[in-house]
Amino acid sequence: MKQYTMTRRNRIILAVAAMGCAALLMSTLPSHAGTAGAEFSDTWTQLSGWIEGTLGRIVTTSMVLVGIGGAIARQSLTPFAVGAGGGMGLYATPTIVGNIFTGTLAASVPTAFVASQPVMDLTHIVSTIL
Repeated sequence: MKQYTMTRRNRIILAVAAMGCAALLMSTLPSHAGTAGAEFSDTWTQLSGWIEGTLGRIVTTSMVLVGIGGAIARQSLTPFAVGAGGGMGLYATPTIVGNIFTGTLAASVPTAFVASQPVMDLTHIVSTIL
């Protein structure tokens, strides 16, 4: 089998493409996902209530119980793991989807603390290391 070696021309093309991708990623604007669609908020509230409420607990428990039954029938723990994982995934779905589409992060560090920290640029990092 022939081993592929990169020529100088291919390396240059790859480097230019990588720099172009990096420039494209750095030039993107912030997205504002989830800012419209108020007409579906009632539906989302109802589905979230079902999943996180009594119905969701019943479905999650039944998934685990079916997984236990499958594990006993097959003499393997894989069906139990799939049932338990599916149940936990179902119960956590509204939280995960809400966090993805909201796009906001809770502030965990006070801004005064962040403002008091030194700016870490490349020259400061190199001078610290050397």
